[in-house]
Amino acid sequence: MRRTLLLAAALAAIPLAAAAQTEAPTAGLSPEQIVAARQSAYQLSAGSFLSMKAAAEAGADVHMLVLPARALARWARTLPTMFPAGTNLPSSKALPAVWSDRAGFEARAAAYAGAARALAEAAQGGDRAIFLQRWGEVRAACAACHETYRSSD
Repeated sequence: MRRTLLLAAALAAIPLAAAAQTEAPTAGLSPEQIVAARQSAYQLSAGSFLSMKAAAEAGADVHMLVLPARALARWARTLPTMFPAGTNLPSSKALPAVWSDRAGFEARAAAYAGAARALAEAAQGGDRAIFLQRWGEVRAACAACHETYRSSD
């Protein structure tokens, strides 16, 4: 179990940390590369997110989840920068509202970032029940954003 958690954390942390290193992580990339990068980051963060819940529900020490929770929080802060103008390609699941309602999109992203930060704090605190409650709050923030800004297909 510990090895699985460490692997999940490492996989999530690599692209997330790299994306969060600059204010404009997409500078110099083509729109296709940006879409591919954000889709990969979403997949890695989803895998890490689901692994954290499974570990917590299985009785793992939630202190072990600080690293992936912090990586998720960092990704959440970076997320809006991964949607620059010109990246609404057919391969993207982002709806036009990401760009036409940018303030709304950024508000939902900020809510996600706040929930993810609270999840990381809960992991640091070590209380499994609070961690699982915060996990549900992150899930709700994801769903709220996806309802308006992501295609369901």
